[in-house]
Amino acid sequence: MGISVAVLVSGRGSNLQAIIDAVQHGALRANIGVVISNVPDAYGLHRAQTAGVETRVLDHQNFPDRASYDLSLQELIDEYRPDLIVLAGFMRILGDRFVRHFAGRIINIHPSLLPKYPGLNTHGRALADKASEHGASVHFVTEDLDAGPIIIQSVVPVYDTDTPDTLAARVLEQEHHILPQAMAWFAEGRLTITDGRVLLDGEPRPEQGLRTS
Repeated sequence: MGISVAVLVSGRGSNLQAIIDAVQHGALRANIGVVISNVPDAYGLHRAQTAGVETRVLDHQNFPDRASYDLSLQELIDEYRPDLIVLAGFMRILGDRFVRHFAGRIINIHPSLLPKYPGLNTHGRALADKASEHGASVHFVTEDLDAGPIIIQSVVPVYDTDTPDTLAARVLEQEHHILPQAMAWFAEGRLTITDGRVLLDGEPRPEQGLRTS
């Protein structure tokens, strides 16, 4: 059966679909116990329901502040006792108390080669900087935004003809590979964190994580 996973989404859920596909194809030994969204009509919920995965909605607009939302989300996740929480396009910053509660078992997919371009609009910022390469990162979530220890990265070239949309599409394709891979390593017990860096099979990760291309 593998590890139990809770996946958090806010939008289309294409990374969720990559996780579902990896589980169904046997590449990831995990059980997706629940998919939670802060957006009631997020398409990711439909993807989960189609795959027979339980879904829950916790609309952030129904809460007076970030702290109260985070506490309710924490309590909801705890109902499912997941081994791993995956932020797969979850468009909310989670507070320190929440992150500490799940320390060492929350991972996030981010569309840049961290530490470059934390936050939003990563593709436009890469193009504005005339970057020659861009990509995606999977990292453990810590209290600092997009600054947790990196597990894996994938690099894509940036072309002169790129727009934010074309670059985003190229990066997203890589996200669909590296997120299930990071989850598989976690499920197999191959990841540890020492002195703020990720070890794979006891070996230090390169500064920017493992580049798949």
